[in-house]
Amino acid sequence: MKRKHLFLLLVAMLSGIVQAQEKKPTLMIVPSDNWCTQRYFTTTYNKQGVKVHVPDYQRAFQEDLEIKPVIARIGQLMTDMGYSLKDCEQELKAIATRQAEDNVTLSKTSGASLVESPLDQLKRRTKSDIIINVDWVIRKETAGRTVTFILEAFDSYTSKRIATATGTCQPSELTVPELLECAIGSHIKTFDKQLDNYFRDLKKNGREIVFTVRCWDSWDKDLEEEYNGEELTDCIQQWMREHTVKGVFNLTDGTENFLQFEQVCIPFYDDNGNAMDARAFGTQLRKHLAKAPYNITSKVMVRGLGEAIIVLGEK
Repeated sequence: MKRKHLFLLLVAMLSGIVQAQEKKPTLMIVPSDNWCTQRYFTTTYNKQGVKVHVPDYQRAFQEDLEIKPVIARIGQLMTDMGYSLKDCEQELKAIATRQAEDNVTLSKTSGASLVESPLDQLKRRTKSDIIINVDWVIRKETAGRTVTFILEAFDSYTSKRIATATGTCQPSELTVPELLECAIGSHIKTFDKQLDNYFRDLKKNGREIVFTVRCWDSWDKDLEEEYNGEELTDCIQQWMREHTVKGVFNLTDGTENFLQFEQVCIPFYDDNGNAMDARAFGTQLRKHLAKAPYNITSKVMVRGLGEAIIVLGEK
């Protein structure tokens, strides 16, 4: 009996170790849109003829004295809980070195230029699972300063809000980063639980993306072309059933030249243990269609991490 109890104890300990070592999602912390707007850290870019005002993170890091130590404090709290942290400021510097190249990159077909917001660029480059927005307000009281904070976590792939925490610290003469650390510390476990529950569900039920199939006008075929007695549309749907989690996807619209799939649940990781995104999923279909009996050349394009477009007929 003693050996049996010892064995059960060892199994329980090993199970606890495995759970403790379970890979947690990567995250990146940025100042919220409201924080940037209140401090005039915004910029304007042209999105298909429309002027869009977005946060200017680079200016915020260069000119504001609080944002870097605040993000460092929050990042330390999250890394202590097992999360991997992508540094927003360093990624912005890397993006800036490639900006000139992107500005002269044109489409082979139409000559269109690349259009991405600063946040889209960060998402695409860092491939972090979570974007955490941080905002805070400082108030002066008789006993000292108080800080009210808001933390909001968003899925980088779908932009869905997945966790929220808010609170106010006790009046103190501490610095703003220290006040925020005290205030957030009492809410961080609940915040972590929300994130953990969300990503456990993703691993079980798949990550949601949007997927579109289109045809180049130069292609002499369309989605009604038959292969082994089945229309190409039906062949693609069958491939989707086999490669989505539990066969979950929704064909919301379709013609002979266009298929729009939404709520496409792709695996959280690929066969090599790497995080799966919309491009990787689209590339799998591209390679499948390049083989017999289809022998179709196609091109995969992406919008952020959670939307892919595959265009059939040529690169």
